[in-house]
Amino acid sequence: MKKQKTASPLTLSVHAGSTGDSLYGGIVNPIYPSSAYDYDALVRYPRYYNTPNQDAVVKKMVALEYGEDGLVFSSGMAAIMTSMFALLKAGDHIVFQNDLYGGTHHAALHELGRYGISHTMVDASDPRNFEKAITKHTKVIYVETPSNPLLKISDLKAVASIARKHKLVTLIDNTFASPVNQNPIELGIDVVLHSGTKYIGGHSDLCCGVMVSSKKLTGQIKASAMHFGGSLDAQTCYIVERSLKTMVLRVRQQNKSAQSIAKFLEAEPKVTNVFYPGLKKHPGHSVAKQQMTGGFGGMLSFEVKGNTDAFIKKLNYIRKAVSLGGVESTIAQPYKTSHVKLTAAERKAVGISDQLLRLSVGIEETEDLIEDLKKAL
Repeated sequence: MKKQKTASPLTLSVHAGSTGDSLYGGIVNPIYPSSAYDYDALVRYPRYYNTPNQDAVVKKMVALEYGEDGLVFSSGMAAIMTSMFALLKAGDHIVFQNDLYGGTHHAALHELGRYGISHTMVDASDPRNFEKAITKHTKVIYVETPSNPLLKISDLKAVASIARKHKLVTLIDNTFASPVNQNPIELGIDVVLHSGTKYIGGHSDLCCGVMVSSKKLTGQIKASAMHFGGSLDAQTCYIVERSLKTMVLRVRQQNKSAQSIAKFLEAEPKVTNVFYPGLKKHPGHSVAKQQMTGGFGGMLSFEVKGNTDAFIKKLNYIRKAVSLGGVESTIAQPYKTSHVKLTAAERKAVGISDQLLRLSVGIEETEDLIEDLKKAL
């Protein structure tokens, strides 16, 4: 399925899918808000995932992820759940890693069983745990790397190899890495998912999701997607396409700053733990170095001594907010935000403490952010 690279990510982010205005010669794709189209040549409809602005986003993302086809959704969870339900049916089994984004974790616990789909969650630090959990009913393996919020690393080549051996489909949430830093299809993963609300949108002003895969699997997922109705409108697609043009530049700056901030925090006596795959002490560093070829990302988390509310109130540039991946730096307490739907016992089981803070590094000057953290500490 892997497509040949035709240009660098920086060039692809600008030009792929952006064909311009053929009617007036403009270099920017127009917005096509129509929900009604002539049907003789092709039946276009927003819920069919084939309008011009939807196509533009997909073409850009397919180029950046080196896939064959894809879909753009109204949210990351729409992309995730639609893909899972399209590939699973009653009686099937899915293997998850146990440290997932809270929304995915909660959905797995409270939705799949209602439709007769069973699941097992395993520690992804050792890929062999996935193989041990496979049953005769297993159809899918689902991973997320780096994970949210502890930045754990799963060995994608190893997971893909296990899946091929057992003829399973692999799904990955690639949100934290973004296509700039990691291309799972090149490592053998079948379906790549993104919460486009984060790095793809990049400005904290839209909500969308993306799926990239082979033509065959995309067709299978699209058949269900048309029934579930999680498509994205033309205006938001236009903003997503525009935002993708600067994603590589944004993420490269965020990579650089996050690396420096992680090193700073690592040396701070009031910080007890720092979770960032770019640090040599990170248990997944060597694997991350092999598969995150663009950089280690703009996300990190850390635990502080004392009251996290008091720490956050002292920050100036770094804003307290849910979500992540924007041009502005934001910080959140996972036990109050991304993993609030998990019980205290469930959070403890996956290593999420009340002292944990998740930092999304923006594009501000690195030294300004370090000074902000230094004063708060």
